[in-house]
Amino acid sequence: MTEKEKQELAKQLEADLLKLYDSPILNLEQLKRALNYRSVAAVKQAINRNTFPVPTLVMPNRRNRFALAKDVAAFLAKQAFNKKE
Repeated sequence: MTEKEKQELAKQLEADLLKLYDSPILNLEQLKRALNYRSVAAVKQAINRNTFPVPTLVMPNRRNRFALAKDVAAFLAKQAFNKKE
């Protein structure tokens, strides 16, 4: 599979995430669902251990961390293609 196909899949996944969550920024609950973690606590633990597969960000005056839907989509597309290769 080509890099172009991976980019197309990432774009489609990003569009699906945007449609599902209506925001380009995902909170911990949304990340839990999108990446199939068992709980929000598991997401927080992975972030604290630096094993979370997607870069997260801190927003001013907000308590928790967030991730961009684009980064989540790119990660999922990469994983889908790694499995096929």
